Parts: sequence; C-alpha cells; structure tokens
Amino acid sequence: MELRTRGVRHNSRRRTLAILEKRHVTPRMLRIVLGGEDFEDFTTSSADDHIKLYVPGEGGDLEARDFTPRHFDAEAKKLTIDIALHPAGPAIRWAERAQIGDFVAISGPRGSLMIADDFDWWLLIGDETALPSIGRRVEDLAEGVRTITLVAVNGPAEQQMLNTRADHQAIWVHRFPDDATNAQPVVEALRKIELPPGEGFVWIAAEARVARAARDHIINIRRHPVQCLRASGYWIEGRADAYERLES
Repeated sequence: MELRTRGVRHNSRRRTLAILEKRHVTPRMLRIVLGGEDFEDFTTSSADDHIKLYVPGEGGDLEARDFTPRHFDAEAKKLTIDIALHPAGPAIRWAERAQIGDFVAISGPRGSLMIADDFDWWLLIGDETALPSIGRRVEDLAEGVRTITLVAVNGPAEQQMLNTRADHQAIWVHRFPDDATNAQPVVEALRKIELPPGEGFVWIAAEARVARAARDHIINIRRHPVQCLRASGYWIEGRADAYERLES
C-alpha cells in the first residue's frame, strides 16, 4: 500500500502576540485567542501541528510547552489555542493567571504531517490533550465523510460539541481525573466500535500507555494497515513536557 502521509517543513521563528480573548470551553478546557501584527510567514497546515508557548518556569526563566493551534484566522490575525487544565505545570499556571492584553512569545510550527484527504472514513482516539487536534480535524473534514471520535474525559461536563460537515459519531469515555493513564476504558470502548467499510485512517493521541494500547488493538486485533495510522503519546505520566511518537 502506498504511503498516505508526508511531512513538510516550515520556517519557524519566535514571535510575540497579545492575549485578545480568554474563556472556558468546558470547566477544564481553557480557550485563549492570541493576536497581533507578528503573523508574517506563520502557517499551520495540519490538525496535528504544534506550536511552542514560552511561559515563566519555577525559577523565572522561560520554558517552552507544546500546544496545538486550534484555529488560525490569517485575515483577522488571530490564533486560538485550547489548554487542557490539570493540577500542575508552568503552562497551566500561566494560562490560569493570564489577563487580556498580556503578551506571550510563541514559535512554530516547525513542520506539518500532511495526511491524504481521500480516505473513506476516520477514527480519532484521544483524551483531553488531544481534543484541540481532534476538534480541528473533525471540523475541517469534507461533507459526509464518515468519522468516529473516541475521547476519554473526566465526565459529561467535559464533552464538546463539534461543528462539522462530516458524518460524525462522537463516543465519550468518562473516567476519574487520576485514572487518565488507565487504557482499559478506552480499549473496551474500541472493542465495541464497528469500523466502516473502505479505506480509513486512524489517529491516536493520549497518555503514552493509553495511546500504545489503543494502537496495539487497532493493529493487532483489527489488523488495520500501519500505513494508515498515526499514534503518539502526547504526554507521559511522571515526566514533564514529554512526547513519544509510537512507531509502526
């Protein structure tokens, strides 16, 4: 089977933006809109892109943290990022304390993973940290494309409504905040899903152990072709600012 993904590189540089808007999408998902005149040559081509946000660390020095651009309006010069709130971390502290008018530095994306747009269906699996990417992907899909999302969150209040032209089925797994590394609820929900006919793409991002278990189920049990799958550990329990690409 031919390779259905390709990487493209961007000219990444640091730029300074202002906070224009700040609000809660859900109790544990904070949306921040950044704007300004420093968007020249900025591009975000894929729902899996990441920018670096530079925030004060414990010692006062700036630390970089990765976030997905939820939406970019080039004409209005506005970049939206959604931040999943959890108990610790410099980016969370910055986001909770940030005020309208504050400035922040970002850089990236350094590159984009471009996925073919002619798949018959999509299965997108993740947790709160993957919701910005999943939401962007679902909202960008063409009319009528069969799409299933399986997302683990802390309860009904964390579910999001996604506006899309796609034929979208949303499956939510509810678990306790301290159970985010337990793969069993996600895998159990996966077992109940009947994959649509035709050629599909599976995208997975969650805590590394959860993402790996979901990936193993899709490849070993469902026998889905590895060329049509992307799996990542967006975070790793006990490690700060960690990311793991789960190779096929």
